[in-house]
Formats: sequence, C-alpha cells, structure tokens
Amino acid sequence: MAGLLLMAGISGSAFSATQALPGNTPGAEVIKVEKSRGQVDLISNVVYSQIRDVRAIRQLKMSLLVPRTGDLKPAVVYFPGGGFTSADYDKFIEMRLALAQAGFVVAAAEYRVVPSTFPAPVEDGKAAVRYLRAHATEYNIDPERIGVLGDSAGGWMAQMLGVTNAEKVFDKGDNMEQPSTVQSVATLYGISNLLNIGEGFPENIQQVHRSPAVTEALLVNGAAFRHFPGATIDSDKQKALNASPMGHISGHEPPFLIMHGSADTLVSPRQSAQLYNALKDKNDKVKYILVDGAEHGDISWFQPAVIDTVVTWFKQTLGAPIKGNNTAAGKNGNL
Repeated sequence: MAGLLLMAGISGSAFSATQALPGNTPGAEVIKVEKSRGQVDLISNVVYSQIRDVRAIRQLKMSLLVPRTGDLKPAVVYFPGGGFTSADYDKFIEMRLALAQAGFVVAAAEYRVVPSTFPAPVEDGKAAVRYLRAHATEYNIDPERIGVLGDSAGGWMAQMLGVTNAEKVFDKGDNMEQPSTVQSVATLYGISNLLNIGEGFPENIQQVHRSPAVTEALLVNGAAFRHFPGATIDSDKQKALNASPMGHISGHEPPFLIMHGSADTLVSPRQSAQLYNALKDKNDKVKYILVDGAEHGDISWFQPAVIDTVVTWFKQTLGAPIKGNNTAAGKNGNL
C-alpha cells in the first residue's frame, strides 16, 4: 500500500509539473525532445564562377549545406554525373545531407558539359574548390581540408581533381590567388579512362563507344562542324588519355575511395579496378570497394551501407570539425 501511495505521489508530482507548463491544457500531449541533431542550412544558387564569352557571361552555380555551428569544418564538393551532357547538381540529397549532419560543409556544383569540350569541366571543378577557399571564413570552412565526391561522370571529375593536384594548367577563372588542391577523393562508379569505358561489354556496346557521336568523343574532340567530320575517342589516344585520370597519376595523389557496382552495364567495373591498381602501384593511399550486384546509379547507392562508407571515409581522411566558440554563427542564422 505504501508503494502504491509513493507511485501515486510521483505521478501526481509529474502531472503537476507538466500541468504548470505554459500553454498546457487538459487533453494536450506533452513530450520532451532530446536535442541530438544539429541544424543544417541550405544556401542555394551561389554563383561560384563566371564564364566570359564574346557576347555573354555564363554563371556557374552551386548549392551549399552548412551545419549551423561555430566549428571550423572540413568541406566536400559533390559533382553530379550525367554522361558529360548534364550536371544536375541538386541530386543525391541523401548522401549530401548525411555528410552535412556529420559536420561537413557540402557544396554541390554544376559544371560545363557537352557541347563544351575538355578541359572546361575540370577548369570549373577547380574553380569551385577555389571559391570555397576564397569564402572559407563566411562558412567556417577549414581551407586545408577539402575533399571531392562524384558519381559516374562526376566521379571522373572528382578523380581528375585528385590526380591533377600539382598541375596548374587547369586553373583558370576566378579566385586565382587560391589553390585548387584537394585532400581526399571519393568516386562512385566513375570513369578513369575515356579510351575503354565499355571494356568487357558485348560487341554492340563496344560499337557505340567507337562512334564519333558518343559523349566521351564529343567531350574530347567536339561535335562535327563545317569541315570537321567529328572524331572517335581513339583517333588521338594521347589526347584522350590527357583527358582521363589514368593519364595523370604521379604517385602524389590524395587518399582515394573507389566504389563500383559489379553489375554495372553502363561504365565497366574495370574502370575502377584499373584506377585502383594504378594508384596502388604508386603507393598512394587507396581503398576499393566492389558493391556486389549493384547497377549504375541504381537504388543500391542510396542505402545506408554505401552512404555510411563515404561519410566514414571523409571523417578518416579529412578529420572532424574543430570545436569553436563562434557565437555569431548561431545568432545570425547564416552558418
């Protein structure tokens, strides 16, 4: 009886405490929320580069996910795939949001695609990295810790930025006082060699890649026009190799995470295998994961096992945010 009276007393006290809450009324349900997740701000349509032509200026844009903390944060730039013909940079929100919730500033950047030709996309990718460094203070980015991530053609872009860290020839455009080097790379079913994207595939697919109209040929050689009839990707193998990550590996690359699906029927899994072996032969830090049964960009790549692997990789190679006391970041709502 005494125990029942004690429990009744405790319940009564709890009821009295909640009843006293401002706004409470009979019939209301009262819950207490554990503050276990921080806030992430989306900043859209940020112009990171302006491409000047004779009669026009094209603005290239990125979107930013910024954890609202005063911490000094590592950053990751995501480059979308699209077969070298599109760069819809606001996709893969599952991956980008997971990285932001882990404390990274995450930029998603568009870039020039066909009919623009190489090296235009790489120049844009490097401009995106330089922009983040130029504006590091605004977003509490640690300029010494920037990684790149991409899938498919975006994987090609991430690879190209990683293997050309020491090459200045692709640095053009805005914020040239900033370096475009990156400290970590993650590539998902990416393209490492434009000369053999379909290696191991059936003959009818091989025939597609021999066409002067296939997108990698258009990227390297441009479209047929006036007296130029177009050219196949292997018409100038050195030119194609210069536009490929495999043509730039020096042994001084940042850490690479390579992931590919074993059932990919668009970009041969051998693309990632050859990249892995080349980096390993140069004693670079590289990790290769083959996803059993995964197709090119299918639902496998949106699962926690894949997303967690990428987040963990960047935590390991770029490190965690450095705790700070920038109270202005929390007050003004911009960070």
